[in-house]
Amino acid sequence: MIKIFGSPQSSSGRCYWCLEEVGANYEAQAISFKDKEHKSESFLKINPNGKVPALIDGDLVLSESMAINFYLAEKYKPELLGNSIEDKAKVRQWSFWAIADLQPPIINIFIQKNFVPDEHRDQSSIEKSEKKLPPMLESLNQQLKGNNFLVGNKFSLADLNVNSVVSICIPINYDLSEYKNVVKWLETISQRPAFQKYISLN
Repeated sequence: MIKIFGSPQSSSGRCYWCLEEVGANYEAQAISFKDKEHKSESFLKINPNGKVPALIDGDLVLSESMAINFYLAEKYKPELLGNSIEDKAKVRQWSFWAIADLQPPIINIFIQKNFVPDEHRDQSSIEKSEKKLPPMLESLNQQLKGNNFLVGNKFSLADLNVNSVVSICIPINYDLSEYKNVVKWLETISQRPAFQKYISLN
């Protein structure tokens, strides 16, 4: 059975969601950052970088959430990767864009607002990150114009991976109302049974 290390509330969350989408049986193993379990000798044997998520499936030990999700999709539900070579390339494009370009400014805002005490919060850093978001969100909004999903107009791993980043805008109170196609897309995906199961784990 697959074992996933990390909490659904962490960056492991997209992996929990993917596990539900592909219908794989798995065992969850929480890792306490407060107790520094991610730096324990036993966990460092699994992921020497001391980060979650990490996944064990048989003899395979894997880290990095995007790598885990592509592995899960390819092994257990390959249709999530797209049916043509072109669609597969687009699924990767949007997934890598989400984590490389879109996620850093969103996570910076999240950290500043949720983990940095008021007296030490860097408002200028928050504002710089907020200024980076509109052009990226607009490109996503345009991609979704007339489409229910990002690639091939059917749900794919691209939707899961990008959604897992965009949805962080909600807890940081970033207004998405200007991006109506994005809002509609978020609402559509939120109705998926696998997403509902994943949310219930939080």
